[in-house]
Amino acid sequence: MQRSLSLCAVALLVLAGCASGPHTPADSAADLDANNVTRLDAALAGDWRSAENRARDIHRHPRETLSFFGVRPEHTVIEITPGSGAWYAEILAPYLRDNGRYIAAVVDPAVVAEGRGRDYQSGQRSGLQARFDAAPAQFDRARMVAYDPAAPRLGPSNSADVVLTFRNVHNWRGSGQAEGMFKAFYDVLRPGGVLGVVEHRAKADVPADDRSGYVGTAQVIALAQAAGFRVDGSSEVNANPKDTRDHPNGVWMLPPSNRHEPQDAAKYTAIGESDRMTLRFVKP
Repeated sequence: MQRSLSLCAVALLVLAGCASGPHTPADSAADLDANNVTRLDAALAGDWRSAENRARDIHRHPRETLSFFGVRPEHTVIEITPGSGAWYAEILAPYLRDNGRYIAAVVDPAVVAEGRGRDYQSGQRSGLQARFDAAPAQFDRARMVAYDPAAPRLGPSNSADVVLTFRNVHNWRGSGQAEGMFKAFYDVLRPGGVLGVVEHRAKADVPADDRSGYVGTAQVIALAQAAGFRVDGSSEVNANPKDTRDHPNGVWMLPPSNRHEPQDAAKYTAIGESDRMTLRFVKP
């Protein structure tokens, strides 16, 4: 019976990814009460957020996304590889500061081979720390945990309420690290804890070495279920029906990367950011 339920969940979510029109999720703030939504709105309106990050709210829908994941101010939240731009960190760290805890899980540069890879991870970590240091009133209680992608451990077992990952799964699949990362999510979450995943959504399954940046919805669900999670919901808040998902250079041709010829700028600006799945999983 459990196997049948899992297959049904996959089928329903894949069909949702095939929808051709825009969607406004009815549950955009259903998991937060009015007081918590007010606190989240205050974090979104904070003047510490960079203008560049704020301009992407129209594409990333942070209010609806975090509400769908049910992130409350008293939660311990681990965000996986937030990046030097601190996009969600600028929202989450202040929102959680007084009653919860924000933890940024970053790749430990020391475990990466010398060269461009280590330099990149060092830059991401130092850039994020600089962002924290520049606004102590918002980030003084935020902290980092460094992990080895080959053997990830994100903290003590059963210690987090929520783990969030935004547009990372394609990288882990390409490097053979996806299974280990999902296991680490499961281990660090308490029973009943939530794993929130936002990822570029392919039209169907793609090979592990696919370079488009897109991943099949069923493939993400399979990774989560193999780690022990159950599917708890999906939202179309980050869907973009304008994204044809067949760009020669993958998602990086779209904003914000814009890796396209200058004469194609209007075309890709009109499309906007990628079509994305938004999935919520729970540790039983």
